[in-house]
Amino acid sequence: MYIHIPEPTKTISKKAIIVWRISNTIGHTTALFIIGVLIICSDRFEWYDWIGIVLYILGGLFIVSSIFSILIEPIYLQRTWRYQVDQEFVQLKFGNWQQHHVLIPMEKVEFVRTEQGPIMRRYDLYDLEIGTTTSNHKIPAIPGNVAKTLKGEIAVFAKLRDNDSEEGEKGA
Repeated sequence: MYIHIPEPTKTISKKAIIVWRISNTIGHTTALFIIGVLIICSDRFEWYDWIGIVLYILGGLFIVSSIFSILIEPIYLQRTWRYQVDQEFVQLKFGNWQQHHVLIPMEKVEFVRTEQGPIMRRYDLYDLEIGTTTSNHKIPAIPGNVAKTLKGEIAVFAKLRDNDSEEGEKGA
């Protein structure tokens, strides 16, 4: 018995590319700075020659990795991410080399939460985390109003109660 489940069609925000580029740039710049300091220390303190060679090779590989991670990967991730929420399932589909298609039944959802770091706050984006008994799943880089709406829809479909809103309603 097979059920036809349509492919997810909703995409994450195009601003995700900018956010991922900024965060990857920060991470790679920090790592390259550390490698640079180690190279300087290797030359100044006359460490073994093989340490300097290894550090130069590591630095070169890391520069190539940085170029891919900052310029190419964010575009690729944004284009391949899809999600869909309905009364029965939360669907996540991502990846191109290794495609993942995750179906989360609503009756298995235990919690839903939004997360937002300082860079994402600047661009009004949220990560939506959906928790089940055995694992957590994340939909990255959703615009603020969409994330709040989705959080509410998933909570209603999964019959979750938001303690914050109940307390607010009692006081009103």
